[in-house]
Amino acid sequence: MGVEIERKYLVADPGVVGGRDGIRIAQGYLAVDPERTVRVRIAGPHAYLTVKGITSADGTSRDEFEYEIPFHDAEQMLDRVALKPCIEKTRYRVMVGATAWDIDVFGGANRGLVVAEVELPSRSTEVELPEWVGREVTGDPRYYNANLVRRPYSHWNEPGPG
Repeated sequence: MGVEIERKYLVADPGVVGGRDGIRIAQGYLAVDPERTVRVRIAGPHAYLTVKGITSADGTSRDEFEYEIPFHDAEQMLDRVALKPCIEKTRYRVMVGATAWDIDVFGGANRGLVVAEVELPSRSTEVELPEWVGREVTGDPRYYNANLVRRPYSHWNEPGPG
């Protein structure tokens, strides 16, 4: 069993990814509830099925199981089974010293959202923030990819139902 420990931030200066090569990602959710999510992802030439458990109270960690699957199967799951809209983003890896940051520039229904994530070896690990990092959104469920399917970033300023 793997455990994902990460912190998430808005990116104050999206220019940090300028001139860098990114990897296109398409992902969809097959199951979403507060205690578990099941995601299918195509990242470049690879495809994965990921199961994630309940998120900790502080939003930093959860159990994670990820398996590479046939590319064609992932395409069919995204097309036929996944909740819509699927997540579209380009991921850039930026090294800050020895720390790897993943910066996701969203497209589609989440266009305009740019988020940086850093995976940590433990929950108590201190994070040195680069100058291009903005506000921390680690515990804010609006920024969870599974929730961006249900309420895309482009809808955040629209009045809710009722």
